[in-house]
Amino acid sequence: MRFDPYTAADEAAAALTERCKAPSVAVVLGSGLGAFADRLHEPTIVPYGEIPHFPSVGVRGHAGRLVVGSLGPDGPRVAALAGRVHLYEGHSPAQVVHPVRTLWKWGVRGLMLTNAAGGIKAELSPGNLMLIVDHINLTGKNPLVGPADPRLGPRFPDMSAAYDPELCDALRAAAKDRGVALREGVYTGLAGPSYETPAEIRMLAVLGGDAVGMSTVAEVIAARHAGLRVCGVSCITNLAAGLSAEPLDHAEVEATAGEARSDFIALLEEGLSRIDELMERGA
Repeated sequence: MRFDPYTAADEAAAALTERCKAPSVAVVLGSGLGAFADRLHEPTIVPYGEIPHFPSVGVRGHAGRLVVGSLGPDGPRVAALAGRVHLYEGHSPAQVVHPVRTLWKWGVRGLMLTNAAGGIKAELSPGNLMLIVDHINLTGKNPLVGPADPRLGPRFPDMSAAYDPELCDALRAAAKDRGVALREGVYTGLAGPSYETPAEIRMLAVLGGDAVGMSTVAEVIAARHAGLRVCGVSCITNLAAGLSAEPLDHAEVEATAGEARSDFIALLEEGLSRIDELMERGA
């Protein structure tokens, strides 16, 4: 049976509505960054297996659950997708972006995407946080390929401001307020699951990539297609291939993400609060 993206998102959103009301803002938590979801107050926890059409998560460091709760006792409610699926697991682009489309149908209006990434730019070191100001999609896949469905969005969506300037400004202000160093750069998405070769990293640097990873770009495309406002943050967990004498290892990714946890959580708590204010004001 053909996977119909709109119907799947509609059914998943209806199931979530039966559990709780949609918040205005959501965040997708990347590899090793799921601890943020554990800090939400009075949480409603929904395993992905209980949400229609959500694929199972098969990567270590991705919990596979949706958590809805407040940012502190008096803070706004947010939804956190603790874990994502990837193209390299064998999922179609439509399945990879199904959770994002579900958030949209559920009623979320502002979305933050996070990921673990390898640093290419010389100014980026393991443990740094990078505001994503643009991306390069080198996965070879696009979730909008196929018959156009105007219920999901326009045939040719504009991506000239994929990462919303106002939401990016909110994260810059949040970082300054919390004393968190926030670098900025262009995220390059590749399909994986093998890490890049040193020659590929040199190519990405020439193309303008500052960090590299195996997620996010398809989700941003689908979110913007649907009209969601988007921002993104990469946790630089390692130097990209050829920039360090050490071999690349997923365990290192998880360990470094854990070391950056306090800055990451501080940025998310303040940043999501500010983004929620923007959504509530209709800015």
